[in-house]
Amino acid sequence: MASVNKVIIVGNLGRDPEIRYMPSGDAIANIAVATSYRSKDRNTGEQKELTEWHRISFFGRLAEIVGQYLKKGSSVYVEGRLQTRKYTDKDGVEKYATDIIAEQMQMLGGRQGMGEGGGMDDGGYGGGGGYEAATQQRQAPAPRPQMAAPAPAPRPAPRPAPNFSDMDDDIPF
Repeated sequence: MASVNKVIIVGNLGRDPEIRYMPSGDAIANIAVATSYRSKDRNTGEQKELTEWHRISFFGRLAEIVGQYLKKGSSVYVEGRLQTRKYTDKDGVEKYATDIIAEQMQMLGGRQGMGEGGGMDDGGYGGGGGYEAATQQRQAPAPRPQMAAPAPAPRPAPRPAPNFSDMDDDIPF
């Protein structure tokens, strides 16, 4: 049976990225991204907002880009996969944590603040660059091309109004 492990997160960084380097020199970046869910309370009718925090890890060149361009408050779009790890806390208790391993990242918002939110003209989604994790070989990521709005479809020529005198009188309804 086929399976899919894919996560898409759009949110804001709650703190500056944490950057570490492995002995091989490869970078690792960790960020915490907040997402919000709004719902209406059934009993009171009051709007509620629930915030979720997501731990996201980046590796290699993608981690270097995160460390260079993102900061607390930056808006970001991340695609990746879930990975659960087991660890032992300081009291010797085994625990589990589920993280997102990033495979693609898109910086959102305008360039002036690098993620402090977009202007009214871009809906908050303009400006940033898109990056993907290198798969087999190390290479600088290329920015994802910005999709241009599709050209409007040509309008069909207006059809003449139907001539009702040409219709049969034996209409069954």
